[in-house]
Amino acid sequence: MYRYDDYDQAIVDARVAEFRDQVKRRLSGELSEDQFKPLRLMNGLYLQLHAYMLRVAVPYGTLNSRQMRMLAHIARKYDRDYGHFTTRQNLQYNWIKLEDAPDIVAELATVEMHAIQTSGNCIRNISSDQYAGAAADEVADPRPYAELLRQWSTFHPEFTYLPRKFKIAVIAADEDRAAMRLHDIGLQLKRDDAGELGFAVYVGGGQGRTPMVAPLIRDFVSAREFVSYLEACLRVYNRYGRRDNIYKARIKILVHELGADEYRRQVEEEYLHVKTLAVDPPLAELERIAAMFAPPAFTDGPTEIDRSDPDFALWLDQQTAAHKRPDHAIVTISLKPIGGIPGDASSAQMDVIADLADRYSHDELRVSHAQNIVLPHVRKADLYAVWQALDEAGLATPNLDLISDIIACPGLDYCSLANARSIPLAQKLSERFSLVSQRDLGEVKLKISGCINACGHHHAGHIGILGVDRHGTENYQLSFGGSGAEDASLAKIVGPGFSEDGVVDAVEKALETYRGLRIEGERFLDTYRRVGLEPFKAAIYA
Repeated sequence: MYRYDDYDQAIVDARVAEFRDQVKRRLSGELSEDQFKPLRLMNGLYLQLHAYMLRVAVPYGTLNSRQMRMLAHIARKYDRDYGHFTTRQNLQYNWIKLEDAPDIVAELATVEMHAIQTSGNCIRNISSDQYAGAAADEVADPRPYAELLRQWSTFHPEFTYLPRKFKIAVIAADEDRAAMRLHDIGLQLKRDDAGELGFAVYVGGGQGRTPMVAPLIRDFVSAREFVSYLEACLRVYNRYGRRDNIYKARIKILVHELGADEYRRQVEEEYLHVKTLAVDPPLAELERIAAMFAPPAFTDGPTEIDRSDPDFALWLDQQTAAHKRPDHAIVTISLKPIGGIPGDASSAQMDVIADLADRYSHDELRVSHAQNIVLPHVRKADLYAVWQALDEAGLATPNLDLISDIIACPGLDYCSLANARSIPLAQKLSERFSLVSQRDLGEVKLKISGCINACGHHHAGHIGILGVDRHGTENYQLSFGGSGAEDASLAKIVGPGFSEDGVVDAVEKALETYRGLRIEGERFLDTYRRVGLEPFKAAIYA
């Protein structure tokens, strides 16, 4: 994984010192809250319902055991002994005291971490496939390119004050595990007919009150020039993106209003100019970065696994994926225990995960956009020991991609923007279905947002739930048919909303309807797309 050089460390240390002075001036009254707000947001510090929230960047979801232990330490020392992993592969602390914030970012800096650009109208954390560098189906490891983009975008003088926040995802397989087309820019690493690496570029995706799936803007741009192309994409947006209306300020609105063809024409025109500015890094720099993502020192092992323990076999089938090496596997650690809070991990659990990465996964961890943790490089010979340790720590729920593997935002329990609670609903839904029932249902991706901003990705859920305020009462809209994968689509609202208990009942009725309608091999999403909304709607509102 990437390691800071002196330049990286100097940038982060300078920002810590600057932020410490800003907090000192706010606490003394020298800065008002209005003056302080844009400064704290540049450092990932939000003021929520009950306390400050700090969002820590985990670039492209990759971290090591030392960094995970630091996250655990901060949870114990400065928060309420837990952290919340998010859909942008970051981590949030929800109970931060303002006076502690400078010390927290200073401690993060000692392990090459920070909270820079995790908020504000800038390019946010670059996200990627949580299986990157390990997946059997990828063209190449996309993380060196994601790291290049991180360096390009950090404190970029043109793009620090964009019309609105900006999110980029980079993948390298046909299977989209990062919701790439629901980003402002989505990049898919591929090879052209001559074997050269480059990217398909999608621009204008996003969720929120106006959800859109990004159209393809360019089928292939060489990896040698893709930074210039992104610079052109951002320049057109920065020039014409709306600043008069926060609800119309995202690039998806610009692409939609111009049309993909006209946006593409303007980008291509700008690209011809940007290429003359020597924006793209020299090949030596890309090679320097790529060298840090070289495969670890694998040791050979058996390719067969003893499946005689039925509980282990169940976990194995649900929580592991194919690795590039036949004697290794990718392990997804579920942060979705039945009745638990999706994405939360205690400091003790974080320490366990760090220890497992140290011992069994070449000191490497990943955060997934679905709010789970991944051990990317585990020998098959070690899987049973890993499972035993996870089981003891309450981290072995075998529910990846099942109905209880819920994405949920913090909702009205924490967020000042939310209209309804997400967490209690997620807990009730996970408790409604036994694991036996969940396995029978198969892949059902359920996602919950507590407001229209869609931090819980409800538009991309096979089943999506949006919490709204209906005359002072929490109400939940149900929608079907969304996907953040390679078959990206937006969910459609079913009909009138429900109470918290009512929407749990409605989900159960929908899934019973699916059981009666499915044909062999069909997911819930496939059945819904085949038969349409009406059979589900009739059952729910009968």
